[in-house]
Amino acid sequence: MTTVDPDFARDAEREARRARLFTRINKADAWFKVLGLAWITPLLKAAAGDNPKAQMKDVWRLLGVPLVAIAAFLVLWGTLAPQVQTSLGAVPGPAQVWSEAVNLHADAQAKAAKQAKFEAMVDKRNEKLIAAGKADQVKEVAYTGAPSYYQQIWTSIKTVFFGFLIASAVAIPLGICAGLSPTANAAINPLVQIFKPVSPLAWLPIVTMVVSAAYATNDGMFSKSFLISAITVTLCSLWPTLINTALGVASIDKDLVNVSKVLKMNTYTKITKLVLPSALPLIFTGLRLSLGVGWMVLIAAEMLAQNPGLGKFVWDEFQNGSSSSLAKIMVAVFTIGIIGFLLDRVMYALQSLFTFSNNR
Repeated sequence: MTTVDPDFARDAEREARRARLFTRINKADAWFKVLGLAWITPLLKAAAGDNPKAQMKDVWRLLGVPLVAIAAFLVLWGTLAPQVQTSLGAVPGPAQVWSEAVNLHADAQAKAAKQAKFEAMVDKRNEKLIAAGKADQVKEVAYTGAPSYYQQIWTSIKTVFFGFLIASAVAIPLGICAGLSPTANAAINPLVQIFKPVSPLAWLPIVTMVVSAAYATNDGMFSKSFLISAITVTLCSLWPTLINTALGVASIDKDLVNVSKVLKMNTYTKITKLVLPSALPLIFTGLRLSLGVGWMVLIAAEMLAQNPGLGKFVWDEFQNGSSSSLAKIMVAVFTIGIIGFLLDRVMYALQSLFTFSNNR
């Protein structure tokens, strides 16, 4: 007859809990990478007792080195900026740019309060008319005040996503056709090579004239300025998705293609069950590139066409020429960069949800 050592049982249970903990940490690590927070994983592992010295080296590499690089950049910027004189004064340093960011936030809050007050007054007036039996005189009066900084950011984000979705809806089917059919590829490839290098500044006048001729009024679902910017984004951002989709489809394992022939799959089943799952990693790579290109193109289009958004904000501040204009432009530059990074993270998160390949 044998007895169970209670210490052995406790050690086994402790090891089992530790194994489950590290399993959860490793699962969370995939999302930390998507969010750009990969440095959290070694911290969690160190806290769980997994070789703290080695984990601290990873923390230094993933968090310490980037923070040191950012700090060095800020010191270099703050040192050199006052030495560069422009027509608007010295180039603003980090402190001045941060101060203007705070001012823009306060201004946005003030404009939001002003708009809310205006809308409340309109609602109150309409309620009085309805109570007096004059419902036919009720009017919806649009607020015509200047947009806040946050509203201009939101306008740019909506525009780039609209143009990007149109580009994706065009590029992915064309890419699938080009990847599956050498004849279709021969027809599409020359057009890609001709139009891919065209600058948005060349497309913008053409798009402006076509939209103005075809969309004679602003009473529709979208304004002219919105459509002009979005279509310009579409024309410049569809090429990376088209090229990567065609490459991904053409690179499908030939054995899988032969299996589809043996099973006598129809075209729809072949595309949905075989082509798309196999090509998704490269398709998402193209989508990420296209969204980045579209974001850059949008800012240039808004500046040139004076369409609402961050690009117009930058151009207006440049034309304004006040002592704070340069700092506000630099706030917009950092905003554009941060939003571009976040858009890429969004696409990377979607890629992680829909693909299972390590080649990202």
